[in-house]
Amino acid sequence: MAGSDTAPFLSQADDPDDGPVSGTPGLPGPLGNPKSGEPEVPDREGLQRITGLSAGRSTLIVAVLCYINLLNYMDRFTVAGVLPDIEQFFSIGDSSSGLIQTVFISSYMVLAPVFGYLGDRYNRKYLMCGGIAFWSLVTLGSSFIPRERFWLLLLTRGLVGVGEASYSTIAPTLIADLFVADQRSQMLSVFYFAIPVGSGLGYIAGSKVKDVAGDWHWALRVTPGLGVVAVLLLFLVVREPPRGAVERHLDSPPLSPTSWWADLRALARNPSFVLSSLGFTAVAFVTGSLALWAPAFLLRSRVVLGETPPCLPGDSCSSSDSLIFGLITCLTGVLGVGLGVEVSRRLRRSNPRADPLVCATGLLGSAPFLFLALTCARGSIVATYIFIFVGETLLSMNWAIVADILLYVVIPTRRSTAEAFQIVLSHLLGDAGSPYLIGLISDRLRRRWPPSFLSEFRALQFSLMLCAFIGALGGAAFLGTAMFIEGDRRRAQLHVQGLLPEAGPADDRIVVPQRGRSTRVPVSSVLI
Repeated sequence: MAGSDTAPFLSQADDPDDGPVSGTPGLPGPLGNPKSGEPEVPDREGLQRITGLSAGRSTLIVAVLCYINLLNYMDRFTVAGVLPDIEQFFSIGDSSSGLIQTVFISSYMVLAPVFGYLGDRYNRKYLMCGGIAFWSLVTLGSSFIPRERFWLLLLTRGLVGVGEASYSTIAPTLIADLFVADQRSQMLSVFYFAIPVGSGLGYIAGSKVKDVAGDWHWALRVTPGLGVVAVLLLFLVVREPPRGAVERHLDSPPLSPTSWWADLRALARNPSFVLSSLGFTAVAFVTGSLALWAPAFLLRSRVVLGETPPCLPGDSCSSSDSLIFGLITCLTGVLGVGLGVEVSRRLRRSNPRADPLVCATGLLGSAPFLFLALTCARGSIVATYIFIFVGETLLSMNWAIVADILLYVVIPTRRSTAEAFQIVLSHLLGDAGSPYLIGLISDRLRRRWPPSFLSEFRALQFSLMLCAFIGALGGAAFLGTAMFIEGDRRRAQLHVQGLLPEAGPADDRIVVPQRGRSTRVPVSSVLI
């Protein structure tokens, strides 16, 4: 059966011979009785015959993947929830604090292409199991580091990137091989709900567990136990579907992986992939900066306003801002992801460029609200929270849509590699360096002013204003994506259907049957 996990760990997870028999009932158009060359959406029975998995089992698999995605982001932002305590414990400044997240993201970014390559060729379920088990072990170990070994905390946070790279590059491709069209968009929206919700839970868990236990180290011991549950669920529930089977005709040859360099060349020539990845890089820059620094900024704002006492050496930092910001992140994530998917779905009926246009609107709209949140912080903390709420809602509209864009402009055998290199690009130029950069700018500004709580607040305020500018640049990249999205999507569809062979640099023609014989015609004539 196609859905079984009979493939060994280091072998192809989906045998080309595992597909259904030609003419299978329940599959519309060319997936059952051939009607036309245009790909059609299989019904529920058709999907079950193709994947070997029932609709309920496929939905359960998505639920497990969503739980693990939530757990990944919860662990990532638990550190941000207790960052003032970590600064006090290790006696470090803003630049060193930003380095904690930068080291993690850098490791994650470097390892993503490795797991992307493996995910396109080997059993994805076992790759994820191994990565998450390792991540859980390292996270637990990071909670026992003594105060004179800050470098060891950096090392362990870097090793956590192994687990996240093994999961983030692979999980969306499993969803793509289980569902198509609007079903896929809906499942991706559920999957990406976990990013803001998990991030918010990370702040909440970090701050509340620290308060209950009286020690910030216990905040890092929550997610490893949940990680063990995640590995068990992956092993017992998740089944490996055949790659790309739900999207191709039965009379077309199965897709086979090409060389890694061929994959990279094809992705580099895909303008929708490149530009949407640049737009997502801006999202990563802004969210990475806010994720680490927003609670600390809000705490400093309250200190300047006289609403809370400052953090003094040797004392635990008492503030409700991590909890409030976590709740805002959860709520705005659910609203933003859901709003983005629904608006995009409705606009697609009249505008095939709806996806990148919605992403551009979200980023361009969030920039002024984030700027207002920063400028109002010295006058009213309530106004700051309101502007953060609106800005994060607009920013969250991008998550599921960007993933959907990648899945329909890239062919199935390159999707894990595409996911990996989108991660590399977005983190290399985005949240790998943005927390450290914001902290570095803040430290440099503080040295220019007399030491005071006001100078600490102003330094972080001015450095975070960079986020609004980067967000506007990301919106421009998504507007560029809208110019190419229709052609790139059609090319991917034709390739999956076997109508567009791999072309060399000088070959932009495809084979189209005409009156019983094949005729080579330019791609542009088909795309029109």
